[in-house]
Amino acid sequence: MLFADADLTLLFYHALDRPRDFKNKVFWITGASSGIGEYLAYVLAKDHAKLILSGVNVERLKAVKERCIAISGCGEEDILLVPFQIEKFEKHDECVEKVLDHFGQIDVLVNNAGISQRADFADIDIEVDQHLFNVNVFGTVNLTRKVLKHFLKRKKGHVVVTSSVAGKIGAPYSSAYTGSKHALHGYFEGLRSEMVEENIDVTLVCPGPVFSLITDRCVTGKLGEQYGHKQQPTDKKMKTERCSDLMATAIAHKLDECWISLQPVLFVVYLAQYIPSTFKTLLLKLLFNKQRAMKIRQGR
Repeated sequence: MLFADADLTLLFYHALDRPRDFKNKVFWITGASSGIGEYLAYVLAKDHAKLILSGVNVERLKAVKERCIAISGCGEEDILLVPFQIEKFEKHDECVEKVLDHFGQIDVLVNNAGISQRADFADIDIEVDQHLFNVNVFGTVNLTRKVLKHFLKRKKGHVVVTSSVAGKIGAPYSSAYTGSKHALHGYFEGLRSEMVEENIDVTLVCPGPVFSLITDRCVTGKLGEQYGHKQQPTDKKMKTERCSDLMATAIAHKLDECWISLQPVLFVVYLAQYIPSTFKTLLLKLLFNKQRAMKIRQGR
């Protein structure tokens, strides 16, 4: 357990090393221009999936597409770029229509778009909370509802959501981000309970600190202000390739939820899950003074 970098169920399935049956399945990845979304696209391309890549940075999406083609040898038509801002709800119908016009189906929706945040609770303007929820929660929920109609017609589908370990425990000094990730669990656990008889699966993925531009683009308690943190190659964070590979295994086996993180964060999640009262009353005070908490979050 002390050397694990994912929950034991996920590691068990990953150790089986079975071929992932993604050939010709259509995956739509939001937040695909960098980080976990980008590297998940590479993993899926290797497994011969067809891809829709969405994000805001069109040039980055083009670069990801080119690398996917180089990796897999697939054709241009097997990877569709649909750039849009996830919080622009009015664009969602148009994007779904564009995807279905091109591929005729969607097999897996990977809700990966999101932004992070750092600030003391008392110093956060409510506009920041609203912005975080529009991007991390309501954009994801609204797009999922649009795609869900397609899944229900086909009587099959798979919704994947990139949450965070902050969706399982209260990450200090980023309450808006933590709140948005907890909200995702509420929405999508509710969806899972409704889809029991519909042959539609829901997978919640909870990564810890991972090398990703999401930390470099982190906002503060003031709208439009960036935190200014720059990750370093020496940071103790999970490699993006490893996180995406484990995530692909969770998708392949349709796991309800998985945790992906280096230690000690993974161990902390286990403590919070299985001895919650002790964790909250005793261990939390030992683990999370401000300086230690920020170092853990930054991988330092």
